[in-house]
Amino acid sequence: MNRTNVDKKSPVPLYYQIKETLKEKIEGGSLDPHERLPSERELEKDYGISRMTARRALRELESEGYVYREQGKGSFVAEPKLRQGLLQLSGFTEDMKNRRMKPGARVLEQKVIESDEDLANNLSLESGDRVFLLQRVRLAEEEPLAIETTHLRYALCEGIEDYDFSERSLYSTLRGEFDIRLSRAEQSVEASLANEFEAANLKVDEGAPMLITERTTYLGDEKTPIEYARSTYRGDRYKLFVKLKG
Repeated sequence: MNRTNVDKKSPVPLYYQIKETLKEKIEGGSLDPHERLPSERELEKDYGISRMTARRALRELESEGYVYREQGKGSFVAEPKLRQGLLQLSGFTEDMKNRRMKPGARVLEQKVIESDEDLANNLSLESGDRVFLLQRVRLAEEEPLAIETTHLRYALCEGIEDYDFSERSLYSTLRGEFDIRLSRAEQSVEASLANEFEAANLKVDEGAPMLITERTTYLGDEKTPIEYARSTYRGDRYKLFVKLKG
């Protein structure tokens, strides 16, 4: 791997210079996914830095999701993160197909339930009104990336519980089978740490970084909510972006 000298007279901390140099190589494709990075000892020798500085640079890369560690083996380049736009209303299946990745799902729950007060408020319903619940682990190329928990106004899509959502897109089913058109959505994003349930289903360590989104989606009249969804994305595989104009 080509080295880049650090500037020891710069006000920029040495660990940060090393981290950014390695990050550029990862993002630029000079380092391939699962390729081993130089060890702390190698970085110390190559850059003339302390072991503590080398260790911090690698830990920073790990915390940002660019590398992962294997006990006794070292640090390796992680799979590139998937950029998820915040201004596009699309489902997971469509999103993965646009990336030329094979989408998939493992259904955890699929049933009609009665809404509690909080769920009724999110969907502008009366408490006790029926709602379709669909919870799935979403897969891309067989790798688990997210857990989606979706609630739909059942009165607008009666019978939807009979479809196999391990194989088909929810949004495509709403359009094709129930003539439901979606117009807009309101979405929030927050950071979290994986609990036991999320860790088991997403094949990550408990306490791993997660991105949580909550979305309310509206019908064509832009006033009637049809869907309330909460999704948990693996923080090591996703990053969110939005374009801003001045």
